[in-house]
Amino acid sequence: MALLHLKNLAMSTEQGKILLAIARATISSALGKAMQADESPPWLQEPGATFVTLTQQGELRGCIGSLEAHRPLLVDIKANALAAAFRDPRFPPLIADELDRTQVEVSLLSPLSPIVFNSEEDALAQLRPEVDGIVFEYEFYRSTFLPQVWEQLPQPAEFMAHLKHKAGLSPGFWDTNVRLFRYTVNKWKEST
Repeated sequence: MALLHLKNLAMSTEQGKILLAIARATISSALGKAMQADESPPWLQEPGATFVTLTQQGELRGCIGSLEAHRPLLVDIKANALAAAFRDPRFPPLIADELDRTQVEVSLLSPLSPIVFNSEEDALAQLRPEVDGIVFEYEFYRSTFLPQVWEQLPQPAEFMAHLKHKAGLSPGFWDTNVRLFRYTVNKWKEST
């Protein structure tokens, strides 16, 4: 029941500021720069799935998250902030000198919803650019793009090709056993 509560919670700008502050404070503290954030709101104990994205001058610097709510939101946001800063395999760990020029973005995910389709063309026709985050699954291959990725890949076919490539498959790959899920996000980004 708690998950349903958070799912239906209209997350406010104020709540977004709290999540951003927690993410930044967690990273700052790990770099030896003590920072405090308000961790007292009761809704932080509800299960939640988040992604934390770090950018520098508009370029990606780290992005790690959870696709499903399997732990309290507070625990999830802190774990993903640390992972984005220090364990994204695409980047070296963040260092203290980078902190001031690093912008934090937090995305709170809705539950995953399966997309029912009978061909790749049918699947592509059902994608909602700039609305859907998509999870691509085939056997043990899995990848996701947040809805924000539509800004760089606005065409559904291009979006899907990059999603397959990210999963470790050929951009032209398709199989009847492919599974797709959609989700939406509430997102907040630090102002520059």
